[in-house]
Amino acid sequence: MADLDYKGVWVYIEQKNGTAAGVSWELLGAGAELAKKLGTELAAVVIGNNAAQLCQEAFAYGAAKVYLLDDPVFQYYRTEPYYKSIVQLVNKYKPEVLLLGSTGVGRDLAGAVATALKTGLTEGCTKLDIDDKGLLLMTRPAYSGNIMATIVSPNARPQMATVRPRAMVMPVKDATRHGEIIREPAAIREEAIGVKVLEVIDSAQQGSGTVGLTNAEIIICVGRGVQSKENFQLLQDLADAMGGKVACTRAAVEDEIAPLDYWVGQSGITVRPKVYIACGVSGAIQHLAGMRDSGVIVAINYDRQAPIYEVSTYGIEGDCLQVIPAMTSYVKELKEKKS
Repeated sequence: MADLDYKGVWVYIEQKNGTAAGVSWELLGAGAELAKKLGTELAAVVIGNNAAQLCQEAFAYGAAKVYLLDDPVFQYYRTEPYYKSIVQLVNKYKPEVLLLGSTGVGRDLAGAVATALKTGLTEGCTKLDIDDKGLLLMTRPAYSGNIMATIVSPNARPQMATVRPRAMVMPVKDATRHGEIIREPAAIREEAIGVKVLEVIDSAQQGSGTVGLTNAEIIICVGRGVQSKENFQLLQDLADAMGGKVACTRAAVEDEIAPLDYWVGQSGITVRPKVYIACGVSGAIQHLAGMRDSGVIVAINYDRQAPIYEVSTYGIEGDCLQVIPAMTSYVKELKEKKS
């Protein structure tokens, strides 16, 4: 039975140097649907130093209220000041649901908050809903992605979940929306924190891995049909020509054709690019769950019965190792003519 003292859906707005992670805005869209079903209010939690400008953005993406903690102690993410401040907020205002992005920061922060509050936490969700009892239904892959498990937390509050980037649809931004800002103090002062930030080295590795994939508009996916690690460069060449990123299936990881960081699927990364080109991908259900919401899906596979064709916008029946170099040459030719 839900605790009636707890009301409201909260979304933690993850930010770095005043720029919010896209998953935070996606979660406001999902949170708005949950709040509507619960008949309650959607609020955002903004923590940072000189981060007040994110409040208006949160309103634009659907929040009715923002809890703002703006202090120099939050200049850089550190677990202790962040989690203690969120715990302080939760104990004071008692939200029914608390959502965070399933990112490196989000997973670290969510685990610390849930432990301190002695509540449950479902990590890496791909779907959220409300049941007829008003409980949060948190769906995530289980057993290496072979099944989808739906988890509920009937007793502890708040109900907490982290959600994968791109698993939810980005809401429409409306800059005319406004809301209420509630300023709260930090729960801890700098001198009481044992961890100090001495130097920040910002990685510029945008060309590969999770960081590039989650925001990529064009993705070239490596399947088992690519056959070998040596052939991987063919797809990288096409991605470079098109200004896209390379991803892969679980089978390609298992065959050591592509790195684990490129894995798209239920237990990998969820993506939503404008164009998704599946090369030698059979289309197992676990993989489709991570990319089926792509805008245009192009399947290249010699097997016309492959499941990937059932979700593809266009299909090319043939050997991807022959088709991909031809596509790369054509794209380069078009770019040369345009220039």
